Amino acid sequence: MKRAQRLSQNVATMQDVARVAGVSPMTVSRSLSGNAAVSPETRERIHAAIKKLRYSPNIAARNLARATCIRIGLLYNNPSAAYLNEFLLGVLELSRQAGCEIVLEKCGMNREREAIRKLLKDGINGIILPPPLSDSIAALKSLRDADLPFVAVATGRCEVECLTVRIDDLEAAAAMTRYLLSLGHRKIGFIIGASNQKASRQRYLGFRAALKEAGIDERQEWVKKGSFSYRSGVVAAEQILSLADRPSALFASNDDMAAGALAVAHKLHLDVPVQLTVAGFDDTPLASTIWPTLTTVRQPVAAMAGKALELLLEEIRLRRQGKTQAPMQKVLNYSLVKRESSAVYQG
Repeated sequence: MKRAQRLSQNVATMQDVARVAGVSPMTVSRSLSGNAAVSPETRERIHAAIKKLRYSPNIAARNLARATCIRIGLLYNNPSAAYLNEFLLGVLELSRQAGCEIVLEKCGMNREREAIRKLLKDGINGIILPPPLSDSIAALKSLRDADLPFVAVATGRCEVECLTVRIDDLEAAAAMTRYLLSLGHRKIGFIIGASNQKASRQRYLGFRAALKEAGIDERQEWVKKGSFSYRSGVVAAEQILSLADRPSALFASNDDMAAGALAVAHKLHLDVPVQLTVAGFDDTPLASTIWPTLTTVRQPVAAMAGKALELLLEEIRLRRQGKTQAPMQKVLNYSLVKRESSAVYQG
């Protein structure tokens, strides 16, 4: 990592405050703005959560956006609707507070330059790049050539010299694999994510590292490639679970593919989690609505999106003063969420 880059962790967000206070992010926002509809009891819980987390609303970004109309472009091309919905929640919540305008632009494969040119013509002041576009060399080059402020989110390109928001994908995947091992599973399969996202490689490396730590050999027939879509999870899981010697646990690189694996398990009449443990990654709303509810890695998608917008608004403010931020990585915390799809190995 370049010396100029800075690493930051444990950044409290409005979503964190809402979770600790037991309310919605909207209620936190209303309380901060002095809305009388928030009861004194609720306001007190929110204040306690803010104090506990040391949360500080980005007042500078809010004042900047309200001082003049700021238009933020959000390029998207993600096969997971659940992930995109969570991402939009984080961006739209903060943009509402800041008073800036969000312009969504779908970007097909190999159309990054065209999409960015279109946004530039629309008078965009900055761009947020969620995955997989945050790993697109063409998109990053086009934005640098245009000298347009941008933030890359959930990129696996840890060496990128720009503003980024991410988690440690390798360590998160290793932590989930260690958890499966702690349940007694020694036969663990893995579904790799999309090849155009560097985070896919990081999660796979984390899985392999945890197996190696435990002295367990990776079984290549239990490792299949997916694309982060539900359908690719179904295809990969069918290949793995149809084997005569199948794993007792299956770890998918995102929740959509894990949901596909659950569907295949049901089709094969495998009892989850008695006969098969299934784990995912992201903790999108899908993870808590499917049956059985999914054990997964919680990636704070909405919080990452909100933090990206904060960084972008600050960069725009600084550039108007003839300054800029040094390359920076905001690394947010992940956590393991243990639900009904995992259990101790039955033998």
